[in-house]
Amino acid sequence: MAHPAPSVARDAVLMESTPLPQDMLQIKGYDFNQGVDHHALLQSFLTTGFQASSFGQAVQEINRMIEKRLEPVEDEIEGYEDQTRSGCTIFLGYTSNLISSGVRESIRYLAEHRMVDVIVSTAGGIEEDIIKCLASTYLGEFSLKGKALRQQGINRIGNLLVPNDNYCKFEDWLMPILDQMVLEQKTEGTHWTPSKMIHRLGKEINNPESVYYWAYKNDIPVFSPALTDGSLGDMIYFHSYKNPGLVLDIVEGESPKM
Repeated sequence: MAHPAPSVARDAVLMESTPLPQDMLQIKGYDFNQGVDHHALLQSFLTTGFQASSFGQAVQEINRMIEKRLEPVEDEIEGYEDQTRSGCTIFLGYTSNLISSGVRESIRYLAEHRMVDVIVSTAGGIEEDIIKCLASTYLGEFSLKGKALRQQGINRIGNLLVPNDNYCKFEDWLMPILDQMVLEQKTEGTHWTPSKMIHRLGKEINNPESVYYWAYKNDIPVFSPALTDGSLGDMIYFHSYKNPGLVLDIVEGESPKM
Protein backbone atom coordinates (compact mmCIF):
# COMPACT_ATOMS: atom_id res chain seq x y z
CA MET A 1 0.00 0.00 0.00
CA ALA A 2 1.43 3.35 -1.10
CA HIS A 3 1.93 5.97 1.58
CA PRO A 4 1.24 9.64 0.80
CA ALA A 5 4.31 11.86 0.73
CA PRO A 6 4.82 13.95 3.88
CA SER A 7 3.00 17.27 3.55
CA VAL A 8 6.11 19.21 4.52
CA ALA A 9 8.05 17.72 1.60
CA ARG A 10 5.19 18.24 -0.83
CA ASP A 11 4.78 21.86 0.23
CA ALA A 12 8.51 22.51 -0.26
CA VAL A 13 8.82 20.81 -3.65
CA LEU A 14 5.47 21.77 -5.13
CA MET A 15 5.18 25.26 -3.66
CA GLU A 16 2.83 27.37 -5.73
CA SER A 17 4.63 30.05 -7.78
CA THR A 18 4.01 33.73 -7.33
CA PRO A 19 3.02 35.15 -10.74
CA LEU A 20 5.91 36.97 -12.43
CA PRO A 21 5.40 40.34 -14.16
CA GLN A 22 4.14 39.88 -17.71
CA ASP A 23 6.76 42.26 -19.13
CA MET A 24 9.73 40.19 -17.90
CA LEU A 25 12.09 39.04 -20.64
CA GLN A 26 11.95 35.36 -21.48
CA ILE A 27 15.19 33.45 -21.98
CA LYS A 28 15.81 32.57 -25.60
CA GLY A 29 19.11 32.25 -27.44
CA TYR A 30 20.03 32.83 -31.05
CA ASP A 31 18.80 30.32 -33.64
CA PHE A 32 21.55 29.70 -36.20
CA ASN A 33 18.94 28.25 -38.59
CA GLN A 34 18.34 31.94 -39.39
CA GLY A 35 21.85 32.17 -40.79
CA VAL A 36 24.74 34.14 -39.34
CA ASP A 37 23.36 37.60 -38.66
CA HIS A 38 25.88 39.20 -36.32
CA HIS A 39 23.60 42.10 -35.43
CA ALA A 40 20.76 39.75 -34.47
CA LEU A 41 23.22 37.48 -32.65
CA LEU A 42 24.43 40.35 -30.45
CA GLN A 43 20.85 41.49 -29.85
CA SER A 44 19.99 37.98 -28.64
CA PHE A 45 22.57 38.29 -25.84
CA LEU A 46 20.02 40.27 -23.82
CA THR A 47 17.77 37.22 -23.54
CA THR A 48 20.54 34.59 -23.36
CA GLY A 49 21.08 34.87 -19.61
CA PHE A 50 24.17 34.79 -17.40
CA GLN A 51 26.92 37.24 -18.45
CA ALA A 52 25.49 37.57 -21.97
CA SER A 53 22.46 39.40 -20.57
CA SER A 54 24.75 41.77 -18.66
CA PHE A 55 26.43 42.54 -21.98
CA GLY A 56 23.02 43.16 -23.56
CA GLN A 57 22.02 45.51 -20.75
CA ALA A 58 25.30 47.42 -21.18
CA VAL A 59 24.54 47.83 -24.89
CA GLN A 60 21.11 49.23 -24.03
CA GLU A 61 22.66 51.71 -21.59
CA ILE A 62 25.25 52.85 -24.14
CA ASN A 63 22.52 53.32 -26.76
CA ARG A 64 20.63 55.52 -24.29
CA MET A 65 23.79 57.57 -23.75
CA ILE A 66 24.27 58.02 -27.50
CA GLU A 67 20.63 59.00 -28.04
CA LYS A 68 20.83 61.53 -25.22
CA ARG A 69 24.11 62.91 -26.55
CA LEU A 70 22.48 63.60 -29.92
CA GLU A 71 19.71 65.67 -28.33
CA PRO A 72 20.45 69.40 -28.70
CA VAL A 73 20.02 71.35 -25.48
CA GLU A 74 19.74 75.12 -25.33
CA ASP A 75 22.65 76.65 -23.47
CA GLU A 76 21.27 78.76 -20.64
CA ILE A 77 24.51 80.70 -20.05
CA GLU A 78 23.89 84.41 -20.50
CA GLY A 79 25.09 85.63 -23.87
CA TYR A 80 25.02 82.17 -25.43
CA GLU A 81 21.25 81.69 -25.82
CA ASP A 82 21.52 80.75 -29.50
CA GLN A 83 24.13 78.07 -28.99
CA THR A 84 23.40 74.39 -28.41
CA ARG A 85 25.30 71.74 -26.55
CA SER A 86 25.07 67.98 -26.25
CA GLY A 87 22.43 66.51 -23.96
CA CYS A 88 24.99 64.08 -22.51
CA THR A 89 28.75 64.15 -21.90
CA ILE A 90 30.23 60.69 -22.37
CA PHE A 91 33.27 59.80 -20.25
CA LEU A 92 35.31 56.75 -21.25
CA GLY A 93 37.50 55.29 -18.52
CA TYR A 94 39.86 52.32 -18.78
CA THR A 95 43.05 50.83 -17.38
CA SER A 96 46.29 50.06 -19.18
CA ASN A 97 45.52 46.40 -19.93
CA LEU A 98 42.87 47.42 -22.46
CA ILE A 99 45.43 49.48 -24.38
CA SER A 100 48.03 46.71 -24.10
CA SER A 101 45.50 44.31 -25.65
CA GLY A 102 43.67 44.56 -28.95
CA VAL A 103 40.86 46.54 -27.31
CA ARG A 104 43.09 49.53 -28.05
CA GLU A 105 41.85 49.55 -31.64
CA SER A 106 38.22 49.82 -30.48
CA ILE A 107 39.09 52.72 -28.17
CA ARG A 108 41.00 54.40 -31.01
CA TYR A 109 37.89 54.08 -33.20
CA LEU A 110 35.78 55.85 -30.57
CA ALA A 111 38.27 58.72 -30.31
CA GLU A 112 38.72 58.94 -34.09
CA HIS A 113 34.99 59.30 -34.70
CA ARG A 114 34.29 61.61 -31.72
CA MET A 115 32.04 59.04 -30.05
CA VAL A 116 33.29 59.99 -26.57
CA ASP A 117 33.73 63.44 -25.04
CA VAL A 118 36.29 62.80 -22.29
CA ILE A 119 38.87 60.06 -21.69
CA VAL A 120 40.18 59.00 -18.27
CA SER A 121 43.04 56.50 -18.10
CA THR A 122 45.92 55.25 -16.02
CA ALA A 123 49.55 56.07 -16.83
CA GLY A 124 50.00 52.71 -18.55
CA GLY A 125 46.96 53.42 -20.68
CA ILE A 126 48.78 56.45 -22.05
CA GLU A 127 52.33 55.16 -22.52
CA GLU A 128 51.38 51.74 -23.91
CA ASP A 129 49.47 53.42 -26.73
CA ILE A 130 52.50 55.52 -27.68
CA ILE A 131 54.88 52.58 -27.33
CA LYS A 132 52.72 50.45 -29.65
CA CYS A 133 53.27 53.09 -32.34
CA LEU A 134 57.02 52.50 -32.00
CA ALA A 135 57.16 48.70 -31.62
CA SER A 136 54.88 45.66 -31.39
CA THR A 137 53.40 43.73 -28.47
CA TYR A 138 53.27 39.93 -28.87
CA LEU A 139 51.07 37.04 -27.75
CA GLY A 140 52.60 34.74 -25.11
CA GLU A 141 51.16 32.59 -22.32
CA PHE A 142 49.84 33.39 -18.84
CA SER A 143 52.01 30.57 -17.50
CA LEU A 144 55.34 32.03 -18.62
CA LYS A 145 57.62 32.74 -15.66
CA GLY A 146 58.32 36.42 -15.07
CA LYS A 147 61.82 35.78 -13.70
CA ALA A 148 62.91 33.81 -16.76
CA LEU A 149 61.41 36.39 -19.08
CA ARG A 150 63.13 39.20 -17.22
CA GLN A 151 66.49 37.53 -17.78
CA GLN A 152 65.72 37.69 -21.50
CA GLY A 153 64.70 41.35 -21.36
CA ILE A 154 61.03 40.51 -21.89
CA ASN A 155 58.10 41.91 -19.90
CA ARG A 156 54.82 40.02 -19.46
CA ILE A 157 51.41 41.69 -19.24
CA GLY A 158 49.05 38.76 -18.62
CA ASN A 159 49.62 36.66 -21.72
CA LEU A 160 51.14 39.56 -23.67
CA LEU A 161 54.89 39.98 -24.18
CA VAL A 162 56.65 43.34 -24.48
CA PRO A 163 60.40 43.41 -25.26
CA ASN A 164 62.47 45.81 -23.15
CA ASP A 165 63.65 47.31 -26.45
CA ASN A 166 60.18 48.83 -26.82
CA TYR A 167 60.76 50.97 -23.74
CA CYS A 168 64.22 51.94 -24.99
CA LYS A 169 62.64 53.18 -28.22
CA PHE A 170 60.09 55.06 -26.13
CA GLU A 171 62.88 56.77 -24.19
CA ASP A 172 64.68 57.78 -27.38
CA TRP A 173 61.45 59.23 -28.76
CA LEU A 174 60.40 60.99 -25.56
CA MET A 175 63.62 62.71 -24.42
CA PRO A 176 63.70 65.43 -27.13
CA ILE A 177 60.03 66.18 -26.42
CA LEU A 178 60.78 66.63 -22.72
CA ASP A 179 63.65 68.95 -23.66
CA GLN A 180 61.24 71.07 -25.67
CA MET A 181 58.67 71.06 -22.87
CA VAL A 182 61.27 72.34 -20.41
CA LEU A 183 62.27 75.05 -22.89
CA GLU A 184 58.66 76.19 -23.39
CA GLN A 185 58.13 76.21 -19.64
CA LYS A 186 61.12 78.49 -19.15
CA THR A 187 60.66 80.77 -22.17
CA GLU A 188 56.87 80.88 -22.62
CA GLY A 189 55.69 80.20 -19.07
CA THR A 190 53.83 77.04 -20.07
CA HIS A 191 52.19 75.31 -17.11
CA TRP A 192 52.31 71.61 -17.92
CA THR A 193 49.57 69.35 -16.62
CA PRO A 194 48.99 65.64 -17.33
CA SER A 195 46.24 66.59 -19.81
CA LYS A 196 48.45 69.10 -21.60
CA MET A 197 51.30 66.62 -21.76
CA ILE A 198 49.09 63.86 -23.19
CA HIS A 199 47.76 66.35 -25.74
CA ARG A 200 51.35 67.11 -26.73
CA LEU A 201 52.33 63.44 -26.95
CA GLY A 202 49.34 62.78 -29.21
CA LYS A 203 50.47 65.60 -31.47
CA GLU A 204 54.09 64.45 -31.54
CA ILE A 205 53.38 60.77 -32.22
CA ASN A 206 51.46 61.82 -35.36
CA ASN A 207 50.23 58.28 -35.97
CA PRO A 208 46.59 57.42 -36.84
CA GLU A 209 46.94 54.11 -34.97
CA SER A 210 47.21 56.05 -31.70
CA VAL A 211 44.26 56.76 -29.41
CA TYR A 212 45.88 60.00 -28.24
CA TYR A 213 46.69 61.18 -31.74
CA TRP A 214 42.94 61.25 -32.38
CA ALA A 215 42.27 62.77 -28.96
CA TYR A 216 44.66 65.54 -30.01
CA LYS A 217 43.12 65.90 -33.48
CA ASN A 218 39.55 65.97 -32.15
CA ASP A 219 40.38 68.02 -29.05
CA ILE A 220 39.13 65.33 -26.65
CA PRO A 221 40.47 66.03 -23.13
CA VAL A 222 42.32 63.15 -21.50
CA PHE A 223 42.72 62.96 -17.71
CA SER A 224 45.42 60.83 -16.10
CA PRO A 225 46.31 62.33 -12.69
CA ALA A 226 48.86 59.60 -11.88
CA LEU A 227 50.65 60.04 -15.21
CA THR A 228 54.08 59.46 -13.67
CA ASP A 229 53.09 56.05 -12.24
CA GLY A 230 54.76 53.97 -14.93
CA SER A 231 57.45 54.00 -17.59
CA LEU A 232 56.63 57.61 -18.42
CA GLY A 233 57.43 58.58 -14.84
CA ASP A 234 60.74 56.72 -15.06
CA MET A 235 61.65 58.63 -18.23
CA ILE A 236 60.75 61.98 -16.67
CA TYR A 237 62.89 61.07 -13.64
CA PHE A 238 65.87 60.07 -15.79
CA HIS A 239 65.44 63.24 -17.85
CA SER A 240 65.60 65.40 -14.73
CA TYR A 241 69.29 64.49 -14.32
CA LYS A 242 70.05 65.62 -17.86
CA ASN A 243 67.80 68.68 -18.08
CA PRO A 244 66.13 69.47 -14.73
CA GLY A 245 63.19 71.76 -14.14
CA LEU A 246 60.12 70.18 -15.73
CA VAL A 247 57.03 70.77 -13.57
CA LEU A 248 53.89 68.65 -14.03
CA ASP A 249 51.02 70.29 -12.15
CA ILE A 250 48.52 67.66 -10.97
CA VAL A 251 46.20 70.21 -9.30
CA GLU A 252 45.78 72.40 -12.36
CA GLY A 253 45.29 69.24 -14.40
CA GLU A 254 42.17 68.43 -12.35
CA SER A 255 40.64 71.87 -12.85
CA PRO A 256 37.24 71.90 -14.64
CA LYS A 257 38.59 74.44 -17.12
CA MET A 258 40.85 71.71 -18.50
